This record gives sequence, C-alpha cells and structure tokens, in this order.
Amino acid sequence: MTLWIFFSVEFWAAVAAIVFIDLVLSGDNAVVIAMAARNLKAEQQKKVIFWGMFGAIAIRAAATIFMVKLLALPWLLLIGGLLLAWISYKLLVDDSGHDDIKAGNSVASAIGTIILADATMGLDNVIAVAGVAHESWLLVIFGLVISIPIIIWGSTLFIKLINRYPVIIYIGSGILAYTAGKMITDERRLAHLFEDNPVLKYGLILLIIIVVLALGRWKNSRKEQKSSAEDNEAPAGAAMAKEIPVAETAAGSNPNPVQEQADKS
Repeated sequence: MTLWIFFSVEFWAAVAAIVFIDLVLSGDNAVVIAMAARNLKAEQQKKVIFWGMFGAIAIRAAATIFMVKLLALPWLLLIGGLLLAWISYKLLVDDSGHDDIKAGNSVASAIGTIILADATMGLDNVIAVAGVAHESWLLVIFGLVISIPIIIWGSTLFIKLINRYPVIIYIGSGILAYTAGKMITDERRLAHLFEDNPVLKYGLILLIIIVVLALGRWKNSRKEQKSSAEDNEAPAGAAMAKEIPVAETAAGSNPNPVQEQADKS
C-alpha cells in the first residue's frame, strides 16, 4: 500500500462516509457521558470524558478491525449487509432514550459505565464502519482518528441539528442502506451474479435504499398519527371527567320536590 491512496477520491469518500456514520450512530455519546458523569465534580468530569472516550474508542477500533477481518469469511459479508440494512431501518424508527444509564459516584465507575454503554450500543457502528472500510484497517484507524474530536466536541451540536433538521437522520440511514447493499453485492459467493451485470448490482442497492427509507417514513407517519390521536383524545376525556361531578352536584342540590313531600308525610 503506497501513500498515493491518500490522494484517491475513493479513499476520501470512504473517510467522509465513516465520519458521517460515526456522527449519526455515535451522536448520542454526549448524552451517555453527561448521564454517567452527572454526579461528579467539574474537574472529575474532565477526566471521565477523556478516559471514558479513550477506552470506548480503543475497544471500538479493535472490534472494527476484527470485524473487517471477519467479513472476509464466506457469506459473512452478506449476513453483515442484511444486518446493516436492518440497522439503517431501526435508525429511523427507534426513539429509545438513555434512562437506563446510571450515574457513577466515582471517576472509575463513571468511566466504566461509559465504556460498557458504548460497547453495548456500538455494534451497529462497528458493522457499518467495517462495511465501508472493506478490508482496509487503514481506513478504520484514519476514520476513527478524524471522528474522535468531532464526536467528543461536536456530538451535542449534532444532536441539536438532528432535532432541528430530521432529514439528517434520513440521509444517514440512506448511507447505511447504501453500505448494506454494497456489502451484499460484494459478497464473493454472489460475485458471479453482479460482476457482469452492473444494472442488477446498482438496481439492488437502490432498491434496498428505497425500501429502507420508505418503510421508515411509513412507520414514523403511523407513530405521528397515533400520537396526534392520543393528544386529541386527552382533552375530550378531561372535559367529560369535569362534566360528571358537575352533573352529580347539580342533581344533589336540586332534589325531587315530590319525593321530598312524600318523605315529610
């Protein structure tokens, strides 16, 4: 491998994809760090941020390099592509939070929480980056080196951008779906189907992207409709609850005069 690789368009396109994937899939690292270190003093939080991210990135880099080698085995590129396609869909529809991240009461426990949480939630990132790297450990390391400062100092800003411009998530999901399709079509055992048929190859990749984005959009629309319906039902239910006591009070304050006369007699 020569230094000329650093001047190739393919190399920098892959680096850009890795950085964007890291931001989309690791953009919530700032949330994890904040929740794990929230009970510590300011000077201790700096140590937790540095060593927690250092440990998490080191484990992720090692896991990604291992995954790069693993994907070279027969059929695993296909399996990894199918799994990444599912991950790209879940990225669009999964709105789970981080309420289960426990705050550490010491520097060591907070660092351990960050590393454990990142290792648990980082499988999607490992598969995606390994798919983009395509058997190149240099791309993995170079992409992570560029991503580390962006993730540490830019995660909070990126989360705000995602909340303001949800289309960013769809762009990220599209990149993941493209990577998934490329992994599937690059599977060596299926090479004979796509080598001489670029229309089939890129048609399948495009189909995967369209299906993932369409299903994600449909699912989110269903959730929005359900949420809107629940919001509309809540005021109606509250109004009925208020009317019932009023009716009962009115009935109690205005007794039947005939019945009252009968009681007196």
